[in-house]
Amino acid sequence: MEKMSVWQILTVAAGLSVSLHGLAAESDDLTSLAKKIRQDKITSVQVLTLYQGRVAGLNPSLLAVIAQRPQASEEAVFSDTQAQKNLPLRGVPIFVKDNIEVRRMATTAGSLALAENVATTDAHLVTRLRDAGAIIAGKTNLSEWANFRSTKASSGWSSAGGQTRNPYAPDSSPCGSSSGSGAAVAARMIPAAIGTETDGSIVCPAAVNGLVGLKPTVGLVSRSGIIPLSHSQDTAGPMTLTVRDAALLMNTLAGSDPRDPATREADQRRAKDYLAGLSTQALKGKRLGVVSKMVDGYDAATLALFKRTLAILKARGAVIVEQVELPFLDDLEQDEMTVLLYEFKADLNAYLATTPASVKTRSLADVIAFNLANADRVMPHFSQEIMEQAEASGPLTDPVYLEARHRVQQRAGVDGIDATLKKYRLEALIAPTTGATWRIDYQAGDLVAGSASSPAAIAGYPHLTVPMGQINGLPLGLSFFAGAWSETSLLNMAYAFEQARPRLPAPKMISKNELNWKYIPGVC
Repeated sequence: MEKMSVWQILTVAAGLSVSLHGLAAESDDLTSLAKKIRQDKITSVQVLTLYQGRVAGLNPSLLAVIAQRPQASEEAVFSDTQAQKNLPLRGVPIFVKDNIEVRRMATTAGSLALAENVATTDAHLVTRLRDAGAIIAGKTNLSEWANFRSTKASSGWSSAGGQTRNPYAPDSSPCGSSSGSGAAVAARMIPAAIGTETDGSIVCPAAVNGLVGLKPTVGLVSRSGIIPLSHSQDTAGPMTLTVRDAALLMNTLAGSDPRDPATREADQRRAKDYLAGLSTQALKGKRLGVVSKMVDGYDAATLALFKRTLAILKARGAVIVEQVELPFLDDLEQDEMTVLLYEFKADLNAYLATTPASVKTRSLADVIAFNLANADRVMPHFSQEIMEQAEASGPLTDPVYLEARHRVQQRAGVDGIDATLKKYRLEALIAPTTGATWRIDYQAGDLVAGSASSPAAIAGYPHLTVPMGQINGLPLGLSFFAGAWSETSLLNMAYAFEQARPRLPAPKMISKNELNWKYIPGVC
């Protein structure tokens, strides 16, 4: 008898009588599933049940999913019987990161301090997903407080959800802070998920988990109903298996929301249809600039993969401009940290003041006190020195903050990305998103090898990562970033590249009983 795959075993365990070929194979993406449901080839109930089976089999090992929604099954039944069969996301299950409010579910940001923070309404983006027919199947784990608690934090660890692991290497990091969203989609526990980013929190976990991740222009997707870190840089975005899936989700996510003033231009700036321009010919004649400082320092294997990637881009008609200098790269970090410290305190205090009375932590100071009182559960591996620095910051009227914010956004945006695109006559800037994943190590913290995220994050501009290949079985991503509201162009070019590069394998999934991790002091 032929050996059954992990997916077939999970399907049988879920009690399904439908074959994977007709239902949902590991290669099925959001677009194909939505199409099958609309064409009545499969039902929403069947799809949800399959993914719930995968979560049951794999999540005890990966800890990517922090909570599932009991109501999802009932909603899947309703979806199969409703008259509106042409909704773009009808019946497909989606996870959202657990800093995004979903009614009747706790929104914790990964912290035990917010265990009682049960939402009475949906975040604006959740409402949009529901209106498009999607089933909110549950929430994903994340780096606690969006990785803004300690300089020694381990990405993917939270006191509420434990340590998320990378499906490609379970002893290694899923990166953060949208760790669970990345790991869940990579492990095929869900066809797509929503993450959030302040600086790198969508594109890094997408890259090291072999996914497409889009950090949109700040103000294209509403932040209302999302636990904040920084109103200057925060945004939500899709994490998917394909570029087409990311475009499909952006059709739903993008738009204005009166509750988020940053989105006032979104309805005018958004594309009518982000799917319309996806073409294998989209790279022809496009000038792409390789940011030299974002390439320097990688190991030989990463550089070799990046060189092969440039060859693919050229073969598809792109004009590659090498040795592009993006100014101020070495001058952004200090001012960015100043801005984030001030805004985290102000924005989090404003959010916590609106939480239910059952939430006893009503301010950042309260959260710090809670962490100290519950240090054995909340701080077993790293402390909260970033939170303490934020608490010591002043109001948003402080000249130190105002000057740092103006300076860093000018250097990242107008004098940085915008000026560079104009100088070299470029459509976009490109670089490796980051290096391959690293071993989880609670003593050393995250050992990130390179990053392309900061300029676009600070400027509030879009940044798209797409898998460019693997090294020793570990995924690496290619970054495209450009000026504000350039999502359509980035998606089109990334799609053309995605269609040209070799197909990437899914993780070699293993059950919990087959894991044989070696625990070393300080190493997970």
